[in-house]
Amino acid sequence: MAQPLKELINAGSVGVLADGIAAVWAPFARAAFVRSALAGLAGLELKDRVRHVARALHEALPLPFPDAAKVLRESAGQVRLDLWSGWPATEHVGTHGVEHLDESMATLAVLTPHSTGEFAVRPLLERHQMDALKIMYRWADSPNEHLRRLASEGTRPRLPWGSRVRWLMEPGPAIPILDALRDDPSEYVRRSVANHVNDIAKDHPETAIDLLGRWRDQGGSHVERVLRHASRGLIKAGHPRALTLMGALPGSGTVNDLTLAEDQVAIGDHLRFTVTLTADHPGPLVLKYAIRRDASHRVYHLAERPTAKPGQPITVTKSHSFRPVTTRNEPPGPRTLEIIINGAVRATAPFLLKSTTPA
Repeated sequence: MAQPLKELINAGSVGVLADGIAAVWAPFARAAFVRSALAGLAGLELKDRVRHVARALHEALPLPFPDAAKVLRESAGQVRLDLWSGWPATEHVGTHGVEHLDESMATLAVLTPHSTGEFAVRPLLERHQMDALKIMYRWADSPNEHLRRLASEGTRPRLPWGSRVRWLMEPGPAIPILDALRDDPSEYVRRSVANHVNDIAKDHPETAIDLLGRWRDQGGSHVERVLRHASRGLIKAGHPRALTLMGALPGSGTVNDLTLAEDQVAIGDHLRFTVTLTADHPGPLVLKYAIRRDASHRVYHLAERPTAKPGQPITVTKSHSFRPVTTRNEPPGPRTLEIIINGAVRATAPFLLKSTTPA
């Protein structure tokens, strides 16, 4: 079993951060910092661990913020700082550097190649708005891919785990960053750009599609892969313009047969089904399936056929797991399987999800 992420904030990561600071600031009480940072750490979840270590760091670095920030910048080159050891340092910047824009942004620029500053930059964007964003415009032209990625990731409207920046929820201010990075040579950066546009699409789908269409017209070495990843949420939702952007004819396709291996499935088991379909027109087929119950409607990827010859049958077999997971509650009861072709439901089949496997 994989190690929980929270456990990567531990004695080792705290020690690395402590070594870096001790190497550049002689008064640093290393042992006291480590004791304070580790006290009670084991009982905390991931982000609470980060905040806990950051508080200990603030207590152990009792300097005016510009001076403390200088220590953090200098410490980054002294040790092998990584996400887990550096995250409390960026948290310190985001918490205590809000009134010191230039020093904070300069410190995040130094730290982010070691430990991304995407969360710490959010309070600075909230407080300083365009003054902070103008600095991030410059980051988008940096030769360092980590800084370019921070320009995109830090301004995402719906950054996972990040605080909401209300004025960035409306598209527009960060578009120049996305335009600058849409065909970046780094896949690491391009993936952030695509995720950013996918965020925009959740609240402003037409704006996202207009942006992606403009990028296709402008061309580029990586534009098609960026478009596909950026439009995944829209494709999943069956948005007609997004499907058209991908070359698929909305609503095209016919289901000839849908067969369930069983019409009753136990929680913890799999629903196995086979669907045979044909294309009505040339072009791609985007195949999804959905599980519907009461007010719940979850859509999943089934398959994609980049080209399809009209009338030629295509058969796809799928096994959907009902294994319990902590993030989703699946109570027993009736369900409906839906087959979706190019955004339109083309076939349905009822089945029953049972609480136990028969003896």
